[in-house]
Amino acid sequence: MKIVQVSAVDSTMNKLLRELNDQIIKAGHELICVCSDGPNVEEMRKRNYDVRPVHIERSIKPLSNLKSIWEMFKLLRKEKPDIVHVHTPVAALLGRIAAKFARVPNIIYTAHGFYFHENMSRRKYKFFFTIEKIAAKLFTDYIFTQSQEDGKLAIDKGFLPKGKITVISNGVDVKGKFNPENIKDEKVSKLREELNINEEDKVITFVGRLVKEKGIFELLEAIKRIEKNNCKLLIIGGASATTERDQVTNEKLEKYHTLENVIFTGHRKDIPELLYLTDVFCLPSYREGMPRSIIEAMAMECAIVATNIRGSREEVDSNVNGLLVPVKSADALSKSLNDVISDEEKLIKYKLNSRMKAESQYDEDVVVKKQLNLFSKIEKS
Repeated sequence: MKIVQVSAVDSTMNKLLRELNDQIIKAGHELICVCSDGPNVEEMRKRNYDVRPVHIERSIKPLSNLKSIWEMFKLLRKEKPDIVHVHTPVAALLGRIAAKFARVPNIIYTAHGFYFHENMSRRKYKFFFTIEKIAAKLFTDYIFTQSQEDGKLAIDKGFLPKGKITVISNGVDVKGKFNPENIKDEKVSKLREELNINEEDKVITFVGRLVKEKGIFELLEAIKRIEKNNCKLLIIGGASATTERDQVTNEKLEKYHTLENVIFTGHRKDIPELLYLTDVFCLPSYREGMPRSIIEAMAMECAIVATNIRGSREEVDSNVNGLLVPVKSADALSKSLNDVISDEEKLIKYKLNSRMKAESQYDEDVVVKKQLNLFSKIEKS
C-alpha cells in the first residue's frame, strides 16, 4: 500500500514516529512523509524516507491553514494513497480535510491527546470538543488514541463506531535505548563529574519545554522547600523566545538560576544516561496527552511524581510507582517529593515498579504492531 504520514513538525516525524515509519517500510509499504520543512528533513532523506515538505502551522491561522490544505490536497490527488495517517492537533485537522476532498479511501487520526481537557474553561472545552467530534464524523475513518481516557470518551460520545476506535497507548524502546542494563558506567561517571552530582545525592529530574503550562514554576518553588540538603534538581530542556509570552517566561526563570541545587542543562541528547542517574522524575504539567517523558523515565527505573491529569494518571499508579499531585500546587509537589526521597524503601519500590510497568505496558514494539495490524486489515479488505 501507499501510506502518507502527516505531522506539523519535522522532529515529530523524525523522532516520535520513527519506529512506526521504519516498520511501515519494512512491511513492504510505500511511505510518504508530509511535514513542515526543518533540520530533520535532510536526516530523514539520508535514511531513504520520501519527505514532501508542506508548511503546516501549529495554531489556527486561516490563510496559512487554507494554503496547507490546498498543498496537501494537490499532493494527495497526485499520489492517490491508500491511507493517510495524521498526527498532532492542527496538522491532523488540516490533513484530514485535504484527504477527504482528495478522496483518500482510509483516513486515520492518532489522537496523541485531544486538545480539549479538564482544566479548560467550560466554553473553551465545548468549542474544541465540537471541532474534534465534527472532524471525526466528517473526515475520519479510524481513530487511534494513546490514552484509555480519550478512547473511552471518543466511544461514549459517538465520535465513531466502537469498532473504528483503538487505544494504542504510547511506548518507548524499553529493550534498547531506554534500558538501564545498556547504560555504560563511564558515561554516567562523566555526567556526574560534569553536573557536580555525587553518588549520595538524590536527583529529581524534569524534561520538557520550559513553559508555564508544564508546571515548571511550581516545581522550582517546590524544590526550594525540599528538606534534604543533598537533593539536586535537573531541568532538561529549553525555552524558546519566539513570542512575548516566551520572553516573559524566560525572564521569570532567570531568578531561579541562582539556586545552588538546581541545574539547568539546556537541550540534551543523552536523556537515557541522565535518567539513569535520576531518582525521581517529575512532570507537573497542566495538560498532557500520554506523556512519553514519563514512560522514558519509568523505563529507566525512576520513581514518578506527576500531576493528576489525563495520561499521567494512567502511567502513574499512586503509591505503586510514584505519586500524583493536584495541578498548580507547589505545596503538594514539595510534600510528595519530600515523601519519596526521604523514604529509601519506598523510593526503591517505586523505581522497580516503574521499570516493570514500562516493560509490560509501554513497549514501543507492541504499540507499532497494533497500528500495522490495522493497516494489514485495510490492505486485505
